[in-house]
Amino acid sequence: MKVPCLRPDWSSPRRRSRAFTLVELMISAALMAILLGAAYACLRAGLETRKVIEPRGDSLQTGRVALGLIAADLRTACPLHKGPQFLGIRRQLGGIEADNLDFATLNHTPRHPGEGDYCSVSWYVDQDPVSGETHLWRRRNPMMAFDPLSGGEREEIAAGVRGFQLEFYDGFDWFETWGDPQGEVKQQNSNRDRPNLVGMPEAVRITLLMDSEPSTGKPTAATTDSATSPTASAPPLRFQTVVRLNLAGVPSGAASSSGGSAPAPGGNTPQQRGAPGQPR
Repeated sequence: MKVPCLRPDWSSPRRRSRAFTLVELMISAALMAILLGAAYACLRAGLETRKVIEPRGDSLQTGRVALGLIAADLRTACPLHKGPQFLGIRRQLGGIEADNLDFATLNHTPRHPGEGDYCSVSWYVDQDPVSGETHLWRRRNPMMAFDPLSGGEREEIAAGVRGFQLEFYDGFDWFETWGDPQGEVKQQNSNRDRPNLVGMPEAVRITLLMDSEPSTGKPTAATTDSATSPTASAPPLRFQTVVRLNLAGVPSGAASSSGGSAPAPGGNTPQQRGAPGQPR
């Protein structure tokens, strides 16, 4: 008995429904191209956003760390062992605010023999002669030096600084400067006329401006122009805090019999010198 051979019937509707028409293939290809284009656009936008956010995030972190270090030094600030007790000088560097701060602090951990918790500190802004970028520096000297405004070691705290401004509070008013670096002011009149010439302030207001688009550090023309023209690039990131000096009210020496303020520790008149806090 012969078994009949069953051949597929290509003319049946069920068999024809399994194939794709040319129109369906073209529509599928067009939809696939649209989806791939949208995915590529999203990926490219994410990469561009990452390039912008990562440097800005680094600037945010650097600004917070710098303010934290300055605040830690100021909270335990004490008078310098000789000369002016506390110095805050208004400076300009390449068209930006670059104030200078010199004081002593107890925020120091001894690392070598002969050191204590006392340490003279300087905060200042300096410019890189190669790249033209401005940096925030801290100088620390834990030794009793002949000139407490020099010596020690310095370390870079932040790069891409667009401004460093300090204000000082005496309990009644804010001042742009503090102390008498030249030693030409009569101390008997300073407390009555200008209380910011002697002693220590009660609080310090710190304003730090950081570059929102930090450069790569290579000496380019754009970097040099941005250092000399702060308004040429994007607006900087602004950080501000107020730090109270916990040891400001502690007397630094025996008061005079006439009821005046206590003399500066060491009893020496500060000599004329250059910009405090910078290497000499």
